[in-house]
Amino acid sequence: MTTLPTAQPGALAGLKVLDLSRVLAGPWCTQILADLGADVVKIERPGAGDDTRHWGPPFLKDAQGQDTAQASYFTACNRNKRSVTIDMATPDGQALIRDMALQADIVVENFKVGGLRQYGLDHASLLALNPRLIYCSVTGFGQDGPYAERAGYDLMIQAMSGMMSITGRADDQPGGGPLRVGVALTDLFTGVYASTAILAALNVRHQTGRGQHIDMSLLDVGMAILANQAAGFLNTGQVPGRQGNSHPSLAPYQDFPTADGAMLLAIGNDGQFARFCVAAGRPEWAQDERFTTNTLRVKHRDTLIPMMSELTRTRNTTDWITLLEDKAVPCGPINDIGRAFDDAQVQARGLAVTLPRDAGDGIAEVKGVASPLRLVDNPPVLRNAPPALGQHTTEVLSEMGLSAERIAELRQSGVL
Repeated sequence: MTTLPTAQPGALAGLKVLDLSRVLAGPWCTQILADLGADVVKIERPGAGDDTRHWGPPFLKDAQGQDTAQASYFTACNRNKRSVTIDMATPDGQALIRDMALQADIVVENFKVGGLRQYGLDHASLLALNPRLIYCSVTGFGQDGPYAERAGYDLMIQAMSGMMSITGRADDQPGGGPLRVGVALTDLFTGVYASTAILAALNVRHQTGRGQHIDMSLLDVGMAILANQAAGFLNTGQVPGRQGNSHPSLAPYQDFPTADGAMLLAIGNDGQFARFCVAAGRPEWAQDERFTTNTLRVKHRDTLIPMMSELTRTRNTTDWITLLEDKAVPCGPINDIGRAFDDAQVQARGLAVTLPRDAGDGIAEVKGVASPLRLVDNPPVLRNAPPALGQHTTEVLSEMGLSAERIAELRQSGVL
């Protein structure tokens, strides 16, 4: 596990982001921007903070290895940010946030449609104050349409979009029925799409000098990431169903039993299949008229897969991987997360990182996953661990020009 705090400027150094979002989709977006070097100031509720600070177990450990009250969930999407506590329900709090927006390049929020209008912090109000502002709204269903006023959550979107209808085993199989993906996939993809949209809007601003409003919807993203499954339905009218770990358009492309567990084969073309057959001692399979092309293998998968499963049970997982990996046949173990982080390639890429934290809360370090954005000349910048609640309030407000006396007054009145 590597420790990677660095002062090297990132690709987005100089950009200021005002983060009014919480939970996952918005914070995932702003963490991407922060990793790339933007200065992200996260506004949180005094005394409570982002909901995910309390979504545990699991909780962060203190120096003695004991659980703290701080959930690890929050740390997954809030590193490299500065936390400022402001009560936006107060006039003074609203004024502070408007002043921040005047100095910001980007605002990201995920309140319900119209939820910030009462505070004068909606996109129309802030763009009127700062026409160069890029204002990204993340909602469940978008800014218009019959569901616009509804709250949206990842699990709900996985269900509504059809994602759960294609995830899991078929109803007539053991353990059959719809399943959610093991992480909040729609939230995460919405964060990635939102960061892409923001970068596109920045490029437009370079040309026009003006910012714009970005309308990001979890439902829109949930439908978009159906990808080939949506394309298949739209072009054929055939509704896909659940089929476990097998692929609707490729075979063999799934898990297979081994002598000591299971392995994954991801054979995507005829050459790979032929090489598998030779290595496995069954060269005749590649010449069988039922299996010579991928289309035929998909058509006859009910015959092919049991034959292969009987064969794969004759060796253990490691032996299969050793046999196939130098034959350009995609295969691998089915790891749990612990084994994944122990993997030699994961370790070689430095994907587990440790960031020191000095927030006076007994937590000396926070561990996380490195950014996958490998810009050769401007790599992601790991500056700060996920912040304690309000850790940077005084720092940020002082940079804005507020005196120590004024900050103390705001604390006394409950604004901070």
